[in-house]
Amino acid sequence: MTFPRFERAHRIRFSECDPAGIVFYPQYFVLFNDLLEAWIDHLLPGVGFAGYIGQLRYGLPTVELHAQFEAVSRMGDEVTLVLEVERLGGKSLTLNLSCIAAGGELRMKVRQVLVCTSLETHRSIDVPALLRNALETGAHQQQRSAT
Repeated sequence: MTFPRFERAHRIRFSECDPAGIVFYPQYFVLFNDLLEAWIDHLLPGVGFAGYIGQLRYGLPTVELHAQFEAVSRMGDEVTLVLEVERLGGKSLTLNLSCIAAGGELRMKVRQVLVCTSLETHRSIDVPALLRNALETGAHQQQRSAT
């Protein structure tokens, strides 16, 4: 199953850079977490990330993270932050995240495994039906539009 790609334009800000004027590497993880929140907002209109966490009491903690830095990003650079679902498992999601410069140059990429949890028990749970249905619906719509 192929899932729709989610992306957002972003301008690298002063607050994201170190004294050399390049992105301070932990800031990429903040940017990608913001992208994840926007993606959940998009997938679950009316619930969003705040509702998923706050009202429904589901969590999406990271259990595995692999980062590869390809090139520097500088203050003022226009980039695209991209999120792609690699795998939808029983209790987890594997995401591929990337930061791509306006000209197509890959700046940084991450492979991230998130596990679904209950914030009441802090134990893993099956991917909630609400999230699974939204992901599968998006994949089916993409498949139909490709044919």
